[in-house]
Amino acid sequence: MQAFKQALMVVLLAGLIGTVAVLGKPTSGGPGTPLGNEEALNRYGFYLREVSHECGINFTHQAPTLDPKLEHIMPIIASMGASVTVVDFDHDGWPDLYVVNSGEGSKNALYRNQHDGTFKDVAEEMGVADLNKPGTGVCMGAVWGDYDNDGYEDLLIYKWGKPELYHNDHGKGFTRVTDKAGLPKWVNANSAIWLDYDGDGQLDLLICGYWREDIDLWHLDTTKIMPNDFEYATNGGRKYLLRNRGDGTFEDVTEKVGLTSRSWTLAVAAAHLCGSRYPDIFLANDYGVSELYANQDGTKFVELGKQSGIRAPKSGMNVSFGDIYNQGCFSAYISNITEPGQLIQGNNLWVMEKPNAGSDIHFMNEANSLGVEQGGWSWGAQFGDLNNDGQLDLYLTNGYISTDNPESYWFDYSQIAGAFKGIIEDAKNWPAMKGRQLSGHQQKHVWVNRGGKFIEVAQAVGVTDTYDGRSVALVDLLNRGVLDVVVANQKGPLLVYKNTVKPGHEWIQVELEGTRSNRSAIGAQVRLYWNGQQQLQEVSGGDGYASQNMRRLHFGLGENPHLEKAVIQWPSGQEQTLTDLKPGQLYPVKEPK
Repeated sequence: MQAFKQALMVVLLAGLIGTVAVLGKPTSGGPGTPLGNEEALNRYGFYLREVSHECGINFTHQAPTLDPKLEHIMPIIASMGASVTVVDFDHDGWPDLYVVNSGEGSKNALYRNQHDGTFKDVAEEMGVADLNKPGTGVCMGAVWGDYDNDGYEDLLIYKWGKPELYHNDHGKGFTRVTDKAGLPKWVNANSAIWLDYDGDGQLDLLICGYWREDIDLWHLDTTKIMPNDFEYATNGGRKYLLRNRGDGTFEDVTEKVGLTSRSWTLAVAAAHLCGSRYPDIFLANDYGVSELYANQDGTKFVELGKQSGIRAPKSGMNVSFGDIYNQGCFSAYISNITEPGQLIQGNNLWVMEKPNAGSDIHFMNEANSLGVEQGGWSWGAQFGDLNNDGQLDLYLTNGYISTDNPESYWFDYSQIAGAFKGIIEDAKNWPAMKGRQLSGHQQKHVWVNRGGKFIEVAQAVGVTDTYDGRSVALVDLLNRGVLDVVVANQKGPLLVYKNTVKPGHEWIQVELEGTRSNRSAIGAQVRLYWNGQQQLQEVSGGDGYASQNMRRLHFGLGENPHLEKAVIQWPSGQEQTLTDLKPGQLYPVKEPK
């Protein structure tokens, strides 16, 4: 794979830069052809229907307006922030949605599930709406975790600005505890997760800077704020690993544990990849190489670097994990940029060669051979069994900057990408956009897993929108045993796709609560065994791009499943086995004391 700058310059010299190509264009009779609902159901086992307005959801994301010195490239700078996360904030057994806005003075939304297919925005009355006040920065995303183990999920909002922490007052409202908690004063962050990195039963926080933390994007002292390289940028924001002291306060232990990255991180996720009982950290980095930090013993992280097989510099924008082969180990999907005739980075699907190999872990990129490499200007993606056939499918959002102007910015973009570091780093040197588009109006991608080979079916199953997608979350909105899809779009509407699955495709769900482990059970793994196979899933504290799926774990089972057992590996190290399981059931499981 050629490096970013070299690829762009080769294309430039060949004279190929011109009209923007739109990915996912259907061909007659192929998987991209729109089908009727019944035909989609018979052919692929499911179809999706967009129902946001029917649900009472009318939310449109707003972008920020930054320092006037950036006006000529404002659409590029202010192109992030559309985020959606899932939480049962009032503990009534029904999943709710939290959506952030990014315009100065705009309001976030907390959609409470009304149990009848509709939602009501209660963010204002709950005290978590007005979080984009001038002078405090703007919201980029949010993640939920029960940091004080009281049984209710608390809310961390990360921003280009001051991060905020809100305590959940037993579902009746939220109290701002930012100052008491001791969060950093200013982090230009595009990602954050909850995790229990040291296994002490208390949830810790990892907040990842994108821009440097000394930059106020509304009041610039200098325009030298851009990456100092398109391949190996080293001037991004620092990372903040905040250890939970157990008294409502957090301690910055970033340097102590060895998280030294200064990459331009757009996405982060944690999972047990290297075989220990402590979670490892995966960073998807823009303008550089993705990084895997192996957790040694809950006290130190070591970046595995090239020895892990992850080498090529790309434009990482997503981290999501899935057991795609049903072999009991995770693969990692990292999204990047592909624009035919312009730049072919390709998305990465990192598959472990030797699972649980500690620091000797090694990955192979199988995105091309499995059919999930070409995804346009890709952003958020999630694995989930959309048709309940027992295999994890993949939903991908994409599209960068869509405008009504048919002219493309790609030629100018290639010129700045191929320039010297000193030129790239100064925003004033970037050519003005002048209303042009950049990889806009792209068709989304939905890939169905056919036992190790993925088939693109987006338009065939009803996903036809071409908004600039950013964040995607999977959730069983109506407690029906199917995964619905919620998508947040940059400067676009929040979309809710209701899923209909082929009758006879069975399922099971597991909802965990820790006792010795953190109460949210983040980091707990469940291995489900049925019909002579297994599938591994892990409770996540945030993954994808600026997103968080529902807390409970959903397993599709296919037809006529014979359930054998589920083995739970709790973060505390305790193992628990469930037997006598039946399809079509949600199993709440509390960790044995």
